[in-house]
Amino acid sequence: METTVLPADPGPMLPPDKVPAEPPVKTYEKRKVILLANRWIWYALGIVEVLLIFRFVLKILAANFYSPFALLVYGLTFPFVLPFYGLFNVTMTSQGSVFEWPTLVALVVYVVLACFIVAFFHRIKPVTPREVEQKV
Repeated sequence: METTVLPADPGPMLPPDKVPAEPPVKTYEKRKVILLANRWIWYALGIVEVLLIFRFVLKILAANFYSPFALLVYGLTFPFVLPFYGLFNVTMTSQGSVFEWPTLVALVVYVVLACFIVAFFHRIKPVTPREVEQKV
């Protein structure tokens, strides 16, 4: 005598658009993390851009290199400008002002880089502040 074993009842079959992808709490937390990451990227970019603009203005106005504020700005921005030294010549005038092309290039490159990073996060999961506040 042979016995036949039937598989367990899988339950009702749902159409693909009705199958829950992930629990609502996880979706909410994921959206929240992506939104916070986007905000931190823009805040960091804003700080770096302001410092680079200060550097450019101080150089173009021939600020005293040894003043504490100028030393602070130059010290903080040097790592951000260093990769772009050598791309273009630095233009100097007879009055001591410097038109620093690497700083302008750094300003543009970091904005483009931040836009690419934020676009990457939006490709993962598009998020708006309103969407995050909605409880899924």
